[in-house]
Amino acid sequence: MKRDTGILGNARLALILLSVLAFQASVFAQAKARRIDELVSLYHKYDQFNGAALVAENGKVIYKKGFGLANMEWNIPNEPDTKFRLGSITKQFTATLILQLVEQGKLKLDGKVSDYLEGYRKDTGAKISIHNLLSHTSGLPNYTAVPGFIEGVSRNPYTVDEFVRKYASGDLEFEPGTKFNYSNSGYFLLGAIIEKVTGKSYEQVLKENILDPVGMKNTGYDHFDAILSKRATGYARTPRGYKNAPYLDMTIPFAAGSLYSTVEDLFLWDQALNEDRILSAKSKELMFTPNLENYGYGFVIRKASLGPNKLVVPVIQHSGGINGFNTMIVRFVRDKKLIVLLDNAEQGRYLDRLSAGITNILYDQPYESPKLSIAETILKTAVEKDVASAINQYRELKAQKPSEYDFGEMELNTLGYQLLQMKKVAESIEIFKLNVEAYPQAFNTYDSLGEAYMVHGDKELAIANYKKSLELNPQNTGATRALASLTNDRTEVKVDPQVYDSYAGDYELAPNFILTITSEGGKLMAQASGQPKNELFPTSETEFFLKVVNAQITFVKNEQGQVTQLILHQNGRNMPAKKTR
Repeated sequence: MKRDTGILGNARLALILLSVLAFQASVFAQAKARRIDELVSLYHKYDQFNGAALVAENGKVIYKKGFGLANMEWNIPNEPDTKFRLGSITKQFTATLILQLVEQGKLKLDGKVSDYLEGYRKDTGAKISIHNLLSHTSGLPNYTAVPGFIEGVSRNPYTVDEFVRKYASGDLEFEPGTKFNYSNSGYFLLGAIIEKVTGKSYEQVLKENILDPVGMKNTGYDHFDAILSKRATGYARTPRGYKNAPYLDMTIPFAAGSLYSTVEDLFLWDQALNEDRILSAKSKELMFTPNLENYGYGFVIRKASLGPNKLVVPVIQHSGGINGFNTMIVRFVRDKKLIVLLDNAEQGRYLDRLSAGITNILYDQPYESPKLSIAETILKTAVEKDVASAINQYRELKAQKPSEYDFGEMELNTLGYQLLQMKKVAESIEIFKLNVEAYPQAFNTYDSLGEAYMVHGDKELAIANYKKSLELNPQNTGATRALASLTNDRTEVKVDPQVYDSYAGDYELAPNFILTITSEGGKLMAQASGQPKNELFPTSETEFFLKVVNAQITFVKNEQGQVTQLILHQNGRNMPAKKTR
């Protein structure tokens, strides 16, 4: 038989080589998919992931699967086309809409808020640029950090203008551009600007400019009353199992966190960003340029160091958290890889570890498998029995099954704060003390114990632990601020208790969040909605401070001498509260 020679023979050889390479790539992708499935399945087995996952490589999906239940009451499973609320992943869509308007000449990145929102306060609006809003350097207070906001406001519907006036127009916490402070208020304002400039709703602009062109048919603005097929229910964990997450009116997150999507649609989104269909290359360069704290526009830009040889990989990512949901999108643009994790059972503290494990698999690096959470295990014991039994259980499991459970520093730290939130302050102190015992050289264990002692009113013990935390880490600014509060030699003065009667009443810090002032037996007391009552100590006839937290209160009188409001000074903010009763 005559041998192939010349061009024809070379072509056949090239085809054979391409076929071999394609087969090898397919085999490698399948092997990675098997390892990813084993890893995600183990996280689900340990009750640390309940949702949907998708992984892509070289522009192709190599893994997608649902885990656990989208609806626990009807036993409906999660699938790759299940719709999840995204939370702050929404911000990258808002940033894209803004950059599109910049490309169209309708906005300028150095343009000011007051240039686009008529009626916005000039003293701050003339300082804050669109760039500041996109990069979280505006100085605007974050509305979700307002005391009592979640409990008192999040169930109430608002128009965009109403919400901007009440919760996105506060006094600046710093000069724009000088610091980074993650602010949902800033992205809410961006949504308002989009509506003013386009004359359309944020939802309509999003659909016309992104969702329809990309083909994201299973993504949109989430409305509670809409019938939405395959929508996951959000759940919250308790020591006794899952419960439905608290209701949230979706006018509240707006352009900062209102979207729903699927892992499959977010793959389409990633592919659109890789091309120039949605944004020009110049705009994407702006979006992915890190500013303060490595934040670009709607994305965090960082470098991961993988494996024993410290392989450096550029990463573009963002996470999200909203009642009942935690989400994450991790993009490796240079290497055309993608990880999407959507969870509907508030397992956010595990998503970083899970994504890190998948990342290492994608780059053929060793990775860690999950372990059972010791915090979740002994929390149930602490609540159903007592904290002493929980501590005994911890010691027994650590001695008998050290490799099965996660005994890392953050486990007990998480448990301590869970108990604090449950108003079990004495129990939280015992857990934080156990963490100090386990990690005596970790600055954060002393910081957390100091905070628990401060809440409990044990000033000297709080000071001692904050000092120890600073000794181990002089850069711990939180401990520095706490110590300044605890050791501040405020001069407590004597005030005629009869004047306290004029201060008694209700003061509205936010809708449905009231600070109640009472005069009791010669003492002035303050109690915020859903919180314990604490004594106020006078430094003058109108100025008072609390000893349990770093906060001061000033009572304001009108020309007739009547008390009309108070101002709460806390965390560098001055929050007025009108007297309503």
